[in-house]
Order: sequence, then C-alpha cells, then structure tokens
Amino acid sequence: MPLTKAIFRRSCLEKIKNAPLHNRFSKNAKIDAKLLKEFKKFKKFKNLKILFYTSLPFEANTAKSIQKLRKKYHIFVPFMQGESFKMVPFRLPLKKKKFGIYEAGKSLRDIKIVDIAIVPVVGVDGNLQRIGFGKGMYDRFFAKLKKRPYTIFIQSEFCHTKKLICDEYDITCDLIITPNINVQNKNMAIKRK
Repeated sequence: MPLTKAIFRRSCLEKIKNAPLHNRFSKNAKIDAKLLKEFKKFKKFKNLKILFYTSLPFEANTAKSIQKLRKKYHIFVPFMQGESFKMVPFRLPLKKKKFGIYEAGKSLRDIKIVDIAIVPVVGVDGNLQRIGFGKGMYDRFFAKLKKRPYTIFIQSEFCHTKKLICDEYDITCDLIITPNINVQNKNMAIKRK
C-alpha cells in the first residue's frame, strides 16, 4: 500500500500522542531554548511581526517563548474564521474555542504581513512540506499573505518521511525545531539569497 498523507498523518499523530508524558516538560524546555536562540539572529530588528500558534495539549508548548518575545516584538496568534484564520494581536485572557484552541479576542485589524511564522506540524515529507491536522487552515492563510514569512515548524516528536506526499499548496519551512534536532531547509536558503 503506497504511503499517503492521510496514512502518514495518522502514524505521526499516534507517535505524538503516545509519547511519554514524563519528559514533556523537558522537551518543551529544549524547544523553547532552541527557539529563543534562533531569535538571536533577529535581535537587530525592532518591529518584527511574529505569528505564534497557541498550543494544544499534545503539541510543543509555545507559551514561554511568547511571554519572553512579546517584550521585544509584535506577537500575533490565529483567530479562526471559517476555513482559515486571521492574525490578531496576542493579548490575555485567551479563550478556548473551536478544536480546543485558545484564542485572543477578535480584532478589526486586517494584518497581511508577518515577518516570522511559528507553525505546529504533525509531520513533514521529503520536501519539508507540512503535514498538519488536515484542515488546510495554514495553507489558506499563507496563500493570502502578500509575502512569505520566515517559517519555523515546531514538532514535539520528529516525524518525517523521505517520500514526497504533500500537495503543491502545502507550506514548507525554513527551519524545523524539535527537542533533539533542528533541520534547516537548504532549498529555502537558496531561494532567499
């Protein structure tokens, strides 16, 4: 049976959800440290707009990174709208909404430019394209942006296949951060030069 996105997604979700709970805190701390180290590259930029996801229980927790980086940068989070989302400024309190995702309050601002996007992934294929939860929200959101942001995928468990199973519209990353490894997308580095 050939590997499909749906089969690979199920396999990755099983791996993520069955990961031992006892070292989740340690994994989150490693991801947080790596993410903050990555942001040192951008320290000379003052008005960066950063899109962060708010974590589901089995995803890598981004709350500490958001708390630290919001002192220096403009932090935005997704606000679900139909089959996609819009970016809204991160502000407390967050409220639990559709799919169990915590969201900031609605905003009238229509932000179409983001410099850096921190995106959760379930898995990646041989092109380092994203396999998410199958709703296509990030793909639709990225398609509406005026310019592609520097994109960092976050995975609590590295789940990768060398096979090319994604569709053309599936977003790709510049960097993947996991607790144990980082993967730089050399193809994106070439395109950015």
